[in-house]
Amino acid sequence: MGRGRHTPVLARAGWRTFGVDIRFHSVSDGVAAAAAQALSVAAWCADLTAHPLPAARFDLIVVTRYLERNLCSAIRDAVVPGGFVVYETFTTAQRALGSGPTSPDHLLEPGELKRMFEGFDIRFYEEVAAPEAVARIVARRSERALPGRRS
Repeated sequence: MGRGRHTPVLARAGWRTFGVDIRFHSVSDGVAAAAAQALSVAAWCADLTAHPLPAARFDLIVVTRYLERNLCSAIRDAVVPGGFVVYETFTTAQRALGSGPTSPDHLLEPGELKRMFEGFDIRFYEEVAAPEAVARIVARRSERALPGRRS
């Protein structure tokens, strides 16, 4: 959820919005920002590595500027069949720009994001090197997918 910059946009667009962050202040700030705009969002302060998202629960999952590789399977499984993942985060090329994350734990290798969603219908994918080095994907889970199975 971070500072909640996407929650108001999604809520205004008619999505039932549910933000998750491990930091309580981020969740609190995100909910407050939405409430200040008369928007209703739900939020959960949790460590998703210890308390994963429920399977086949979300029509849309948006992840930005965050990489925890061991959550990939849970994110895939949390999307309902026919639902979407929108994901954007930094690549290893970001190091050359002298800002942002530098740890390999937080930087995607070339093509890695696309591989993370193999089996999904890739609707959009790109990797760019400027102004920030990021990979972006919009992927749709197969309608035939069942919870707990890779689609």
